[in-house]
Amino acid sequence: METEASPGPLPHVPRTGRPVPEAEPGLVERWRSGGGELVGLLSQVRERFGGIAAFRLGPAPTVLVTDPQAVQHVLARHPERYVKRSHRARVLIGDGVLAATGAAWKRQRRLLQSQFTGTGMRRYERRITEAARTTAGRWSEYARSGQTFDVGQEMRRFALDAIWRSLTGHPLDEGTERELTAVAVVAAALPTLPADVTDAQDAVAADLARIDAVARHAIEAARGGAAGPDGPGLLRVLTDAATERPEYTDRLIRDELVTLLVAGHETTATTLTWLYLLLDQHPAAREQALAAGCDGSPQRRQAIQALVHETLRLYPSAWILPRHATEDDTLAGHAVEAGTDILVCPYLTHRDPELWPDPEHFTPRRFITPDDRPTHPGAYYPFGIGPRACLGLQFALRESTVLLEHLLPVHIPVFSSTPTKAVYGITVRPDGPTPATLTAARRDPTVINQPR
Repeated sequence: METEASPGPLPHVPRTGRPVPEAEPGLVERWRSGGGELVGLLSQVRERFGGIAAFRLGPAPTVLVTDPQAVQHVLARHPERYVKRSHRARVLIGDGVLAATGAAWKRQRRLLQSQFTGTGMRRYERRITEAARTTAGRWSEYARSGQTFDVGQEMRRFALDAIWRSLTGHPLDEGTERELTAVAVVAAALPTLPADVTDAQDAVAADLARIDAVARHAIEAARGGAAGPDGPGLLRVLTDAATERPEYTDRLIRDELVTLLVAGHETTATTLTWLYLLLDQHPAAREQALAAGCDGSPQRRQAIQALVHETLRLYPSAWILPRHATEDDTLAGHAVEAGTDILVCPYLTHRDPELWPDPEHFTPRRFITPDDRPTHPGAYYPFGIGPRACLGLQFALRESTVLLEHLLPVHIPVFSSTPTKAVYGITVRPDGPTPATLTAARRDPTVINQPR
């Protein structure tokens, strides 16, 4: 493949290894003058120079990493060499586990990790199911009335209900739901906020105040022993930790609560919205998933999970993962200097035609037939890999699967309009509303007591 000439190697060659190939300044200037998205520049750099390549938005180079072996090296094998510094969402989540670093991050993650594996997940199974049943009931009403509703808003409502039940033990009430719309408002604003933290907080102060009020009330209720119908929630684990660990101040508990709210519903809601948009374009994928087995069977569950995984391949929960090199290193044969900024990009790895045949096409069977997808752990990582991989991976997959088991056999959304492009912020989300009505699916004979 022919490429434009590089202006030369990076100025300092640490350790051993060949220089990282670097895009020439003209490529970046053409991108800037065209007003393109960052993903467009990254796509050009990857296509021209491969899975490890540098570009300059300022005086220092940034290294883009999409090659699976290099991805695993950065995120899983040597995370101490490639660290997470500040988090774009710090203005919203404060010092929560997503933004924490060093010893504080290790302590916070250790406390939460057990809640999202094995026994911890079984504790939340009923709460997720109840949230799915509540959503299924609403959809039955929409179907009966012919009402137009927004699929994206419904997915956010479900995901917020599921995580709120898991955090507090209580179903999401209308007042709390209304106030927590501020989370989505701040999350959407993050890419445009000032770089200075104080200025950024001032710009969204009213929304942060609404979020803080909800968090304060929930923390007080958890401390007062106000267990929900399914017992106490994860918030009780945090308030109990404060009795033995002085670092768990009210502020840190608030930050962890908001972190779990953001991570626990924004990403899942976005994934489910994309999934329904993709099924609208590929209706046979829905039929194939339901035909894989009877209601509740392992075969159908696997097929539904394949729908989710293929959606996450195309639109990963975290589309870009910034890191910072703390020492000189050799990365897949390339020399990387200490102090270099790194961008690991799941979005581009997942669309690499050398890894994924026909990568732009929605093909859920990739995740059913092992030979249809790459096996390297650095080839598919929608939640990251390594010690900083998303804690809520199993929670997100479980709530998505449970909801789809309730909805797919019964209802098919018919969109009156669909977004024409994606917005690349903290997540990759559809750019616009998703209005739809529901049509009845062909009755699935394997489902008992379907809503009519």
